[in-house]
Amino acid sequence: MKKTTLYNKHIELGAKMVPFAGYMMPVQYSGVNNEHINVREGVGVFDVSHMGEFIVKGKDALSFIQKISSNDASVLFPGRAQYSYLPNENGGIVDDMLVYMIAENHYMLVVNASNIEKDWEWINSQNNFDVALENISEKISLIAVQGPKAEELLQNLTQINLSNIKFYHFEIGTFAGFNDIIISATGYTGSGGFELYVPNNIAEEVWDFIFNLKDFNVFPAGLAARDTLRLEMGYCLYGNDINDNTSPISAGLGWVTKFTKEFVGDNIIKKAKLEGTESKLIAFELLDRGIPRKDYEIEDVDGNLIGQVSSGTMGPSVKKAIGMGYVKSEHSNLGNKIFIKIRNKSISAEIIKLPFYKS
Repeated sequence: MKKTTLYNKHIELGAKMVPFAGYMMPVQYSGVNNEHINVREGVGVFDVSHMGEFIVKGKDALSFIQKISSNDASVLFPGRAQYSYLPNENGGIVDDMLVYMIAENHYMLVVNASNIEKDWEWINSQNNFDVALENISEKISLIAVQGPKAEELLQNLTQINLSNIKFYHFEIGTFAGFNDIIISATGYTGSGGFELYVPNNIAEEVWDFIFNLKDFNVFPAGLAARDTLRLEMGYCLYGNDINDNTSPISAGLGWVTKFTKEFVGDNIIKKAKLEGTESKLIAFELLDRGIPRKDYEIEDVDGNLIGQVSSGTMGPSVKKAIGMGYVKSEHSNLGNKIFIKIRNKSISAEIIKLPFYKS
């Protein structure tokens, strides 16, 4: 198991460490609910250094990204990021990712930790362009400072006006006395905040600067709270809600699928959009007691199997049992009653509109 540069900080803070995506990662510190509420109401700090970062440089950089990415990167400008996915040749999803435009002919792709090797091999296999690719995942630490008080907290450590960094924008500048730090607003929690991309050799110092600020109750948060926060927002998690065999149209990712240009698998995905898909990703909340979990069966009112849960939890902010899952398209309408099979009992649920959590 690999360790992030901040591993010793987690041990000092009493984190429960678990194997995740090849790394020993903090799953929780004081408890999932506490950490979740800290982020929703104040500020919480995540170590997400296990994520992958790839640099794409060269005169064909945009053309290359347009081919491998579902979204339209031509609308980006330096300081702008976008959510997208890597489609495969079968109309499935290699991974979802963020695309950052650093400068002209210079981009950074941020991918999921569990897919770094797979994604790296995939994008290299597609590279018949005049671009240079570099995997910097092992050199970069990523600290996510999330919550409504994150801006006020971090403003103490930089001259950059953080209030000017809009959602899905970023700036590169001095932070905590260190130069060339990427400060981005591409959070995964739905409660605002920023992500700091820092070289490994200064990661511990940056972490300490954040935690040593007086007058702020800064708490660390682990992967378990990150999962409950993202699920309350209805954000897809690769390996749960999307995978290599998932149609992005089925997963509700049509909004980041742009047919104004050609990309890998576009004909198959376009066909799915025009003709519809057999199943659709839906959001639901339980009407009776129980907690839905991944792979639980979903039934209709007659007890027929119509799908499967992809993610589920008890939402600490919404105080309801919530989940997402795939059901046959004819059963996917908002307001439909479905049943989740929990320990041989059929627990009633209702299909609702995302997000679960509305700030």
